Amino acid sequence: MTEDSGGAQSPQEEISTSTPQGLRSGAAWIACADAEIQKNFLDDLDEGELRALPFLFEFWAMPHQLPPEGDWRTWVIMGGRGAGKSRAGSEWVRAQVEGARPLDAGRCRRLALVGETIDQVRDVMIFGDSGIMACSPPDRRPDWQPSRRRLLWPNGAEAQVFSAHEPEALRGPQFDGAWLDEMAKWKKAQDTWDMLQFALRLGQAPRVCVTTTPRNVGVLKTLLESPSTAVTQAPTEANRANLAESFLEEVRARYAGTRLGRQELDGIMMSDAEGALWTEAMLVSAQVERVPELDRVVVAVDPPVTGHAGSDECGIIVAGVISRGEPKDWRAFVLEDASISAASPNQWAEAAIAAMERHGADRIVAEVNQGGDLVEAVIRQVDALAPVKKVRAARGKAARAEPVAALYEQGRVRHLRGLGKLEDQLTQMTMRGWEGAGSPDRLDALVWALHDLMIAAQAGQRPQVRTL
Repeated sequence: MTEDSGGAQSPQEEISTSTPQGLRSGAAWIACADAEIQKNFLDDLDEGELRALPFLFEFWAMPHQLPPEGDWRTWVIMGGRGAGKSRAGSEWVRAQVEGARPLDAGRCRRLALVGETIDQVRDVMIFGDSGIMACSPPDRRPDWQPSRRRLLWPNGAEAQVFSAHEPEALRGPQFDGAWLDEMAKWKKAQDTWDMLQFALRLGQAPRVCVTTTPRNVGVLKTLLESPSTAVTQAPTEANRANLAESFLEEVRARYAGTRLGRQELDGIMMSDAEGALWTEAMLVSAQVERVPELDRVVVAVDPPVTGHAGSDECGIIVAGVISRGEPKDWRAFVLEDASISAASPNQWAEAAIAAMERHGADRIVAEVNQGGDLVEAVIRQVDALAPVKKVRAARGKAARAEPVAALYEQGRVRHLRGLGKLEDQLTQMTMRGWEGAGSPDRLDALVWALHDLMIAAQAGQRPQVRTL
């Protein structure tokens, strides 16, 4: 082993392994090394190695862009917008069709490239900035034959292009591999997936690479649950070195903390429970950037049953209403989710009072089913003059939530951005009851807030308009 004065391995020895893990370690080693070591590493490469280095994807790739180990049949790469999914798919195709030398056979000879439309396959998967053409070395670059909708490599491997709008086009051809891009947004995703399965009948073990931003669609959910599926995942931020800073700043400002942001930026599958009272589409349409002047604001509190570190969260939701005109014309706005994991009653009481002061709220609406007068007493210990309205649940959670969900369906409730955790709970409440984990503390507090601001008025309990 060659050693420098400190006894460490040289860069060449550090990366002199044929495994992707070793190559990744070498890239990380070089990236973290000082300028002199980096210069020496590059100077020691011959002309052929220098030409090959940009195309050695295992050296440059991020962990989520490299195929997992193990005996998988489908590899799903889920990521946020710009996380490097297309590059990973293009490089996977290269790894399947290329041999050691330009004319040597690779693992696959006939692949399917499937996108939402033929144009998207051509413009993104083949000729895009991270497409197959851009990733291929000059001596291995395939020839695009538009009349036949196929790529033909110098070694004879070929890839046929298909649109997910025409799943029947996959009836007849046969393949030993496939790359599917943005499958979660295909209108005929299930039909296309089914037809492809019958076409994957060449080779010893045909494999599929699926690159997609996650969406709550049946075909993707079923695929992720399959034991033959391997998954890698990454947020948009993972690829920030290759993205415009202005893009990151804009999407962070608009979508950070929202349910849509967790899907489109964090690459997280956001699921609605079957028969959910609140749906993804409903919550997306409720998003607003700013709130007009409000007539009333309340802070609703759903205290935990106990007060220790293992307790459920304390739901604390701030909401306001424009209550001018007839009750049917009123509009509510959810302003903040101030929920906390309270280790003591005093902590959640302080958090509720602080939220009240931040928003100039008229009163605290507190559920007292579990604590009775003790709930009010705890709040009074923090602020003896705090206006408190005690509410007691006489019906189950689903029954209380249903009329509030109806307000959302009518377009009468809006959300400021940053309420992703609350929105997650909303999509797990169904007419059958709560189907999420733990307790829906945030949801319960929201229901009490909107009931006080909106539902009570429909029952003839019109609250007074705030005088400013």
